[in-house]
Amino acid sequence: MKKPLVGACFAALLIGATAAPATAVSNEAPAKPKAKAVNFAGTVALSNCSGSVVRVPDSKPGDPALVLSNGHCLESGFPGPGEVLVDKPSSRSFTLLNASGGNAGTVKASKIAYGTMTDTDISLYQLTSTYTQIESKYGIKALELNSARPEQGRAITVASGYWKKLYKCNVDGFAYRLKEGNWTWKDSVRYTPACKTIGGTSGSPVIDDETGKVVAVNNTGNESGEECTDNNPCEVDENGKVTVREGINYAQQTYWIVPCVAPGNKIDLSRSGCELPKPSAVK
Repeated sequence: MKKPLVGACFAALLIGATAAPATAVSNEAPAKPKAKAVNFAGTVALSNCSGSVVRVPDSKPGDPALVLSNGHCLESGFPGPGEVLVDKPSSRSFTLLNASGGNAGTVKASKIAYGTMTDTDISLYQLTSTYTQIESKYGIKALELNSARPEQGRAITVASGYWKKLYKCNVDGFAYRLKEGNWTWKDSVRYTPACKTIGGTSGSPVIDDETGKVVAVNNTGNESGEECTDNNPCEVDENGKVTVREGINYAQQTYWIVPCVAPGNKIDLSRSGCELPKPSAVK
């Protein structure tokens, strides 16, 4: 994991050219969608990690807002393998950032809506404020979770609210299984080397530069070349082959959160299409 730090930190536009006469042959390459200007708006700083205010495509303005971070950033400590938290009281505060990384204000949790480090590494806090209240008071809109799986090669930005730093790289590929210490995560996003994330960036939203939507949540990296140890995750393929990539960092995909969010932004693990791990009592 990108260790928590204690005590600090399709709206794409097409650029079109005027159509040529039917008799003319154009040698110009098709225009590429214009990238979004990714900044800090909507990101948050936790006491030890990063995060973001997020919504799913069907969230309503009057719904209580959600904050996304890592399971290993929970104030209660790392959930054990197989442990899933649902609807646990929390009064945690988050520093909300504006586009330039400045302090826009403070938002507060009412509960941990969901948290786990099994198969993925996520936490979702429900806030005491609605999206409308946050936008009205602070001028900040929530980031939207993409409902589709991220694509290899896409340009991405890891936006750390804790460090107020943007890391830019591409999706290098995917790890079938990513194993770190006692935890194993499925279908993790692997960054190209340019995203040299560090402790405190845990929980940062991974934003697709073209769509401006969140496709993953930053969570770990191999720091010293060890194999499958804490802070040194290894990749395990379908045949059990282990690969170690020293200095390479990873994130957990977020598209599979979307089917688990019911009307009113309630986490409902029984919804059709929801594949998030469930507490053992309701399996």
